[in-house]
Amino acid sequence: MRRDHYHIPSSVTPEEGHPDWRPTPAPGPYGSLPGEKTRQTQTPSPRTPDFRRPRPSRARMKRGALRGFALSLCLILLLSGAGLCYRLSLGDRLSDFTLPWGALIPELPVWWDWPQELPYTSVPPAAPERRSLPLAASTGESLTPQEIYQQVSPAIVGIRAYTQEGTSLGTGVVMSSDGYIITNAHVIAGGTRLEILFSDGQRLEALLAGYDAGTDLAVLKTQPEAPLTPAQFGSSDSLTVGESAYAIGNPLGEELRGTMTDGIISAIDRDLSTQQGTMTLIQTTAALNPGNSGGALVNAGGQVVGITNMKMASPLQPIEALGFAIPTALVKPVAEQLMALGEYLGQPMLGIRVQNAYDASLPTPAPMGALIVEVEEDTDAFAQGLLPGDVIVRAGGRAVTSTEELSAAKEGLLPGDLMMLQLLRGDKLRWAAVTLGPKGDAE
Repeated sequence: MRRDHYHIPSSVTPEEGHPDWRPTPAPGPYGSLPGEKTRQTQTPSPRTPDFRRPRPSRARMKRGALRGFALSLCLILLLSGAGLCYRLSLGDRLSDFTLPWGALIPELPVWWDWPQELPYTSVPPAAPERRSLPLAASTGESLTPQEIYQQVSPAIVGIRAYTQEGTSLGTGVVMSSDGYIITNAHVIAGGTRLEILFSDGQRLEALLAGYDAGTDLAVLKTQPEAPLTPAQFGSSDSLTVGESAYAIGNPLGEELRGTMTDGIISAIDRDLSTQQGTMTLIQTTAALNPGNSGGALVNAGGQVVGITNMKMASPLQPIEALGFAIPTALVKPVAEQLMALGEYLGQPMLGIRVQNAYDASLPTPAPMGALIVEVEEDTDAFAQGLLPGDVIVRAGGRAVTSTEELSAAKEGLLPGDLMMLQLLRGDKLRWAAVTLGPKGDAE
């Protein structure tokens, strides 16, 4: 029978007379003498096997490390390629989408969009009031970022909407010293109570003048104890791509309120499809984040030219510097109707199509009015007898020599208002009182 046990002889002490024999000194009181070691010899058995593993050479260790590194690199490349193929396969099924920034409700997914319909808002309404939102012309003056912030930041407020699900936080812009504030509709959607936080720390309850889901705008009304500092609103029609732009708002809520970011105007009249329809917005590189909704997009002159409301994002790839704002050219009529009517009915329309008319009898043809080329049925213009070929020479008490002047004559009017028109039919003048309608693509 094989035995896996090897007997290793114990130490052998030489007897007297052996060449290696030495007398053993007497031990001291504490054992061996100081510095003295007892010499013993041990004769290993020639059959004793060596169980020690030979140490690999340095070259062999280096080759093993290189093989491990190569295998790890191949595994990383394999996983990266698989992930890329997966993302490409989803590219046709998952598309980028826009995010309205404002609602900061706990447990929201990272990527989210407007619902099909905004929740009903039961905030008590404000009394209707006919007010105007003036848009100042651009002065061409450029302020420093510090001057812009000092001028605009007092008009930036925090919006807190209490809903059934929690609290929605956003930003607002003061538009009048007596307490009218503009924000986004999705910020206050579903709210039962609204609270305004001002730059000086003051908090006030607010009523709802009105909101419109299609334009994502809302107007609130509060009762300040002292006059507020309103922002100066400028015309978005004067914007050009490449000019400086600044966003001021409350990203991520009230703790970071009054944050300003800078960028440029990236595009004008950018059409984006949302759950509420197509919106024509200003595109900017100024950084926007949740909570910026309802804040101000400001030009280099310190004028508010847009109300920030969304940014572009994707769950498949990083997207940066694609923020959007509602131009003041749309903010003005919507806000004025929300304050006066509590809702937005659309642009006030005469129900006609026009083009410039020229007096061809002059050596140099000169504009003489707005020539009617089409009258829509089921409009008051059709009921009042306006016909193609009529030339509008006066509207709303002012002379009209072009279609642009006819559009300017409707400034400040609302759907349902009466507009007096003076018409030239042939060589005779006549008057017509036309009620403006809320629908249609005509003037």
